[in-house]
Amino acid sequence: MQYIFIIMMFITSLSANDYFQNGKLQTFTLPDQFEKIHTVDKSVRTIIVTFEKSTGADMNSFLNDHEPDFLQKHNAVFVANISKMPSLITKLFAMPKMKKYKHTILIINDEENHQFLYQKDKITVYTLDKGVVTSIDYVDTVQDVIKKL
Repeated sequence: MQYIFIIMMFITSLSANDYFQNGKLQTFTLPDQFEKIHTVDKSVRTIIVTFEKSTGADMNSFLNDHEPDFLQKHNAVFVANISKMPSLITKLFAMPKMKKYKHTILIINDEENHQFLYQKDKITVYTLDKGVVTSIDYVDTVQDVIKKL
């Protein structure tokens, strides 16, 4: 298992990745669904990233059933990479729907942003300790994400 983690960290460090350098989180900002800018720094212990409609919908459904500060209480952030979504769909349907949620969704809408690792049909979960990445997991379900918090 450590071998896989070391390989993943090496691959991560090879990519042009400004958020994580040598396995350490670099403070960065992303807008939320209301275009408010949020800073992600070393106080964050978990970064949850979705790339597909289905995994994003699963996370949003779970979070919408909990208090709005659920992620904050767990020192976590939820990032939805919607960059592959056609801009017309994003503008007319996705963003208005996201604005109905009571939890914060950090948004990546730039096709050139490859900061987070991706596996098809998986939720990527970064676990950090004082800004150092301790694990990167690709999970199938929201229940698997909750186990990581």
